[in-house]
Amino acid sequence: MFGSAARAPIITRRQVLGYSAATIAYPLAGFEVSEPPSIRLGSGLPGDLFHDFGAALAAESRRFPAIRIRDVSTTGSVTNLELLECGALDAALSLADTAAAFDTRALAIGRLYESYIHLAVHADSGIQKIVDLRGARVNVGVSGSGAAVTAERMLRSAGLEAGIDFGVDRRALVETLPAIRSRTVDALIWGDGIPTSGIASTPHLRMLDLGDQVQPMRDRFGYSYDRIPVPENVYPGNSGFETIGAPVLLLVGRHVSDRTVLALAELLLHDSDTLVPEHVRGVQFFDRRWLVNTGAIPLHPAAAAYYRSQHG
Repeated sequence: MFGSAARAPIITRRQVLGYSAATIAYPLAGFEVSEPPSIRLGSGLPGDLFHDFGAALAAESRRFPAIRIRDVSTTGSVTNLELLECGALDAALSLADTAAAFDTRALAIGRLYESYIHLAVHADSGIQKIVDLRGARVNVGVSGSGAAVTAERMLRSAGLEAGIDFGVDRRALVETLPAIRSRTVDALIWGDGIPTSGIASTPHLRMLDLGDQVQPMRDRFGYSYDRIPVPENVYPGNSGFETIGAPVLLLVGRHVSDRTVLALAELLLHDSDTLVPEHVRGVQFFDRRWLVNTGAIPLHPAAAAYYRSQHG
């Protein structure tokens, strides 16, 4: 999915500072009563599962009479949360641990799928475990992404501080693959689905087991990260390993109307089978039973009432 169609320009975290609610408020006034509400949804970078899921939501909304969704490419969770806070977005995807740490005023429409943290090195690298990253150059992901937040938490839990114990690189995954081939980067960390698009066909990568980092992260940061087994050969040439999982939430700003919330909740509940990209089906899934389990971020009252009305 790295070669996806052109969309609106990607919004970076730095660009967030140039926005103001007064200048970017979306002009909802003037619609006829029959016109469905239209919202701006912050997703992620082209090629990652955030972006794919946002695109799937936008596409499905075009076949759904109650709402229209415009997918906005961003650098990920942190940028999305900042844009929600200032009113530049109406809805956004975010890793749940990032949202909990951000102290956001946003409300959740539902818990979606799980995002998994990966740590990979060159197949013949001497790095065997996370503590071996001391003195290495590590790509932790782009600034503004939730995966970068989780990656740095994982490294701190292992006793490693960015810029002190290891060199930091901040590039998108697709840009880092050539760097690890040329040995200008020693390791790369990213969060995405299993398998990650574009990685399964990259045979020179070796995945490191991260299972032992889950409990230290829980203890240090107070978030209940999941310990996830990955079967053998999901990534060719790699034996089975364990990774770290964190849920993805669909959030809305406080300014979003109950009518829009209801439309989003209905779309999630009844069209969930179409929203997981095909290349991760079977390993990655979106379970409607988990929609209401949004953790530290409160479920929007209108969404909660709708889900209760549909129960059973």
